[in-house]
Amino acid sequence: MLPIYLDYNATTPVDENVLEAMLPYFHNKFGNAASSTHPYGWVAKSAVETAQEQTATALNCEAQQLAFTSGSTEAINTAIKGVWDLYSPRKGKHIVTCKTEHKAVLDTCAYLEKFHQAEITYLSVDQNGHIDLDELRESISEQTILVSIMHSNNETGVIHPVKAISNIVHERDSIFMSDITQSIGKIPCDIEALGIDLACISAHKFYGPKGVGALFYRRRNPRVALEATIHGGGHQRGIRSGTLNVPGIVGLGKAIELAHQNQKQYFEHTQQLKNLLEEQLSESIAIQVIGKQTNRLPNTSNIHFKGIDAAKMIELTNGAIAVSTGSACTSANLQPSHVLKAMGLPVEDDFSSIRFSLGKYTTKEEITKAVKVLKERII
Repeated sequence: MLPIYLDYNATTPVDENVLEAMLPYFHNKFGNAASSTHPYGWVAKSAVETAQEQTATALNCEAQQLAFTSGSTEAINTAIKGVWDLYSPRKGKHIVTCKTEHKAVLDTCAYLEKFHQAEITYLSVDQNGHIDLDELRESISEQTILVSIMHSNNETGVIHPVKAISNIVHERDSIFMSDITQSIGKIPCDIEALGIDLACISAHKFYGPKGVGALFYRRRNPRVALEATIHGGGHQRGIRSGTLNVPGIVGLGKAIELAHQNQKQYFEHTQQLKNLLEEQLSESIAIQVIGKQTNRLPNTSNIHFKGIDAAKMIELTNGAIAVSTGSACTSANLQPSHVLKAMGLPVEDDFSSIRFSLGKYTTKEEITKAVKVLKERII
């Protein structure tokens, strides 16, 4: 019997409606979207354009401001390196980010530091995972070419005040990038209202297929120019060359359309179950909910079990529940969570925290059963 799945921030199952939309493009409608001389290519191109419109509607942006990628990691690399290549020679070599960003952002910045002499400011966070807006304002100089602060944190669910951040960044005449990967379908992600200039998404976080995502790049007010990092054919207005993954793109479009339409229902469903999880665990176990005093995603709860080794506890459940001790992207790394460390949790306590992330298929019965299993292993 499969374990109770409570790791939706790592990945989600493909929605049946999404799978149904994708299937024809693996077989009958197999054309290359760049083939402009026959119907096979026209059908594929039309499908990509539909997905662009679906994505643009969900994000409140223009379809022409989107480039499809293999996922958020590629989009982040394209955005940061693309800005660096064009802006660092003429404006400056300074980038501002945050210590709790996803490793895709932190590692890309570290690469630019090591090999291109970039100057990176890593903003600290308080115990609730928030940056100091005054510190942000003071950190931006005339040489700052980019500020990258994520919308919501993948490990804790903490939501940053993105609109306030974008206002500060634009007041100082810089570009604002935000990783909105975990926010899609959970909370509103209105690109225009939030004032985001660059953003990334991955379909597999909102019930779409793995291996496909998108990069949003603003084309006016302000116009953000990017140097391409992948060359060969000039596809997608030269931003990202390569044959388009038409079935994946179709799946992304359908998935984000459904996520956008059902966001309120998703919020209420997962919020209720998250509250139930935290309440039931706290009844007989000494726990600390990381970031509990601030605004968090409705589906995410990072729980610190005092004096208990989280990995050992998961092992003792004998595979009854599927959860994580941190980001799936760093699960092979035995180092403490950089997110929890930045939030001030002692290093020895970093190994006592479990991330529970719920989804639209999670049930009340599953939460109750998961809590029962955990209590049996702890008490």
